Amino acid sequence: MNNPNEVRAAIAVVVMDDDNRVVLQKRKDVGLWGLPSGHVEPGETISEAAVREVKEETNLDINIMKLIGVYSEPSNQSFTYPDGNVVHFITTCFLAEITGGTISPCDAESIDVDIFDQWNIPKDLIEMHPKWLQDACSTQQKAFIR
Repeated sequence: MNNPNEVRAAIAVVVMDDDNRVVLQKRKDVGLWGLPSGHVEPGETISEAAVREVKEETNLDINIMKLIGVYSEPSNQSFTYPDGNVVHFITTCFLAEITGGTISPCDAESIDVDIFDQWNIPKDLIEMHPKWLQDACSTQQKAFIR
């Protein structure tokens, strides 16, 4: 792993429907399935970023239910961009419920979006997302710090 030269705040959201199925997005940038996620923009809170990213990527409106955890392990939270820039993300992950909208992919960021049973999710997931989903389904009451 290259040494990160930048740190950025990021969010990820485990969005569940009324049947406890999870919303996943197949991302254009890496061609893999994953939770709705993205960067926190200047001037917005992490919860505002979560709501915005889910809307942008899935067209769904959400209500944040709880904090799942904060993830900062450089070995799986660092990403090397094509220009060589290595960014270490500190990701805050939330659990959310759907409150409105109609699921549909964002042309700019998504190949597809769909809702999956938790025991039947695609195998081609972004590396750290299965752990976030596992933590979201845990009975542990306090947030994870990893």
